[in-house]
Amino acid sequence: MIGDEIKKLRNNNGLSLSELAEKSGVSKSYLSQLERNLQVNPSLQLLSKIATSLDTDIEELLNKKKKVSGPKITLDAEWRRLLYKAISEGMTKEDFVQFRNYLHFKKWQETKRIKGE
Repeated sequence: MIGDEIKKLRNNNGLSLSELAEKSGVSKSYLSQLERNLQVNPSLQLLSKIATSLDTDIEELLNKKKKVSGPKITLDAEWRRLLYKAISEGMTKEDFVQFRNYLHFKKWQETKRIKGE
């Protein structure tokens, strides 16, 4: 889980929970809840703050969260820039999922129109 990864990276960086809280601007209690897997769905904004404070990036935290077998997914510079821009503008994971679902719906509609259904 992502909390396990945050705790591991925090320890690897030699930071206490209080130090990470101060460095990231995320409350110590919330970080504690994340590390104990009581909070399992942090916003992209919080993940970005935590990742930066741990000298990593958000894609590293997310890749490790999924534990996907197979090749590691790496974002190119343009995708990374777009992702960080969306996060800085307040896009949440839920917004992203809704947008993705909308795109699938539009593609489905176009397929039906082409087939004349």
